[in-house]
Amino acid sequence: MSVELQHESFGTTASGEAVDLFTFTNGKGVALSVINYGGIITSLIAPDKNGTPADIVLGYDTLAEYESCSKFLGCVIGRYANRIKDGKFTLEGVDYQLETNPAGHHIHGGSEGFHKQVWKASVSNQNKLPQLSLEHRSPHGHAGYPGNLDCKVTYSLSDAGEVEVNYYAKCDQSTIVNLTNHSYFNLAGHQHAQENAILNHMAMLNCDSFIPTDDAGIPVSAPVSVIGTPMDFRSETSFAERIYSDDPQLNNGDGYDHNWVVNRDDGQLVLAARVVDAGSGRMLEVVTTQPGIQCYTGNHVDELHGKGGAVYQYRGALCLETQHFPDSPNNAEFPSTVVAPGDELHQTTVYKLSVRA
Repeated sequence: MSVELQHESFGTTASGEAVDLFTFTNGKGVALSVINYGGIITSLIAPDKNGTPADIVLGYDTLAEYESCSKFLGCVIGRYANRIKDGKFTLEGVDYQLETNPAGHHIHGGSEGFHKQVWKASVSNQNKLPQLSLEHRSPHGHAGYPGNLDCKVTYSLSDAGEVEVNYYAKCDQSTIVNLTNHSYFNLAGHQHAQENAILNHMAMLNCDSFIPTDDAGIPVSAPVSVIGTPMDFRSETSFAERIYSDDPQLNNGDGYDHNWVVNRDDGQLVLAARVVDAGSGRMLEVVTTQPGIQCYTGNHVDELHGKGGAVYQYRGALCLETQHFPDSPNNAEFPSTVVAPGDELHQTTVYKLSVRA
């Protein structure tokens, strides 16, 4: 087997739970590290066009730092990624009130969401490759959600440098689910996440439309066309070229923090985004079954002290969160996020690493 998986202790939580670090390596210089606290991707090492490796995701050196983190570095988001207006939704005639943030809305599953849980880990072989499975039960009423939700997330690394993440969920009563990963990428290397550094990355989003939001990130309409707006990344464009446009949507988010609608005509894997760092030649393609992708340019990161002594700054890194649309439970025209008893949610996202000469 050309891909290996090893694990070691990563410490103990403040409540006394043991956490392990699992590291995949392939024969081409790619290495993926995940901990079973929050399902966090702590490191993703990839070679540049000269074969020089660098860790391209933001993170911390210690478990204690992840426990105190409020920026969701590298973690699984659930039960519901993104926002739910006023923390309220109605399902099968029952009104639910979720935990809310200071802006008065629910975000990323609440303060003790999936990103703050220790998941049960197991290792197996799938298609001749090692696979890490993380499992967690979210009990009925947690953060206000209905039903006992059983969730599993699997991670694998291929010989070609493809990181595959699968999300599964089922529940004993109808509930809402929207799962994603919240890694911050800088393809030059995490230590280069300095002020405005991500703006020089070139991006392509395979999306003809996006969802306009207010200044709290709540949708204000159905998806609209990107044509003629700074949200048009159908052709490869640097973020710097458009992020300074005097546009209400960019003003609302102090940059990009929006959900784009992935162009698709079925539920199969499709290319959602491509990002390239010209200096290193590293290229990241994001392929997914999800209907949307939240592109966030790190507009609320400032003086964040990360691993190896790095200090992460404003707009120093990029999140590419494949997911359903924000506030879907309150927008009937959006794809449904309801999981009923007997249903099993399954979504896949693949991060394809390569180099461009």
